[in-house]
Amino acid sequence: MIHKLDLKSENLHGSFSKDYQPILTIDSGDTLQVKTPDIEWGYSSSKNEERVVFESAVNEEDRRHPMIGPIAIRGAKPRMVLEVKLNDVVPGWYGRNWAGGFKNWQNDSVGLSETARIQVDWELNATTMTGTAQIGGKAFHVGLQPFIGLMGVAPSEPGVHVTSPPRYCGGNIDCKELVKGSTLYLPIGVDGALFSIGDGHALQGDGEVSGTAIECPMDLVDVTLIVRDDLELTMPRAKTPTGWITFGFNEDLNVAAATALNDMIELVQEFYGIEKVEAMALASVAVDLRITQVVNGAKGVHAVLPHGSIR
Repeated sequence: MIHKLDLKSENLHGSFSKDYQPILTIDSGDTLQVKTPDIEWGYSSSKNEERVVFESAVNEEDRRHPMIGPIAIRGAKPRMVLEVKLNDVVPGWYGRNWAGGFKNWQNDSVGLSETARIQVDWELNATTMTGTAQIGGKAFHVGLQPFIGLMGVAPSEPGVHVTSPPRYCGGNIDCKELVKGSTLYLPIGVDGALFSIGDGHALQGDGEVSGTAIECPMDLVDVTLIVRDDLELTMPRAKTPTGWITFGFNEDLNVAAATALNDMIELVQEFYGIEKVEAMALASVAVDLRITQVVNGAKGVHAVLPHGSIR
């Protein structure tokens, strides 16, 4: 079944909690089709339409990334896994990014002095998948690679949790590999899973070094949610059009890298039926370690095993 959710304040929230009431309950295998707002909680469908700013349906002291949800999935239980299939991701017509003195969502200075701060306004074309902006008096053009920065289920821990740091249950992963055609696997921590999605990016480099990607609304995000009781995970995992990915999140980049690598070694062992030291030898020649982002409190590292790299 396909569920289409309107973009309105009643369907938005900006933090995680296992106590939030779901805006919708669906069956495993159902599909969601939604629009998502930009990072500043706004949306405009075209140059000729005024940008509308939304509120949160939840009374939040610290509202950050706008998310659609939570969505409950019948039959989802702790220690199961939620499979999130990204069927389509279509960016809106505009986006922004910031650099130099911009205060990111952790209220940490990202770089340069306040006087050097800039905001870059991008015009996006979802047909040609290109973006254009004026920077320093010059026109720059980029090819777009749209993805959703934030997909997660509710943490099992009590209380309200800010959206910024990625977690074992997903959230603000900000991995540019999670494009259309990818599947993300999330460990479920609470009954119903309570899935939320948002934070559209039109393009981002690994690291997200200024604190922001091209932050944009999404005109369409189409995802299918499937509850898996035949998988057991403690961290997110993904299959993309180009490879398998494992993740690590920690304030210490070395710890994040070790987590991503350890999960990848386990995956290689599963795939090929070999011992850990043998999987390490294969990983050393076939697996890439990449910095996902360094700006969300908990730094992110992802390990990539390209399809067909080991035969």
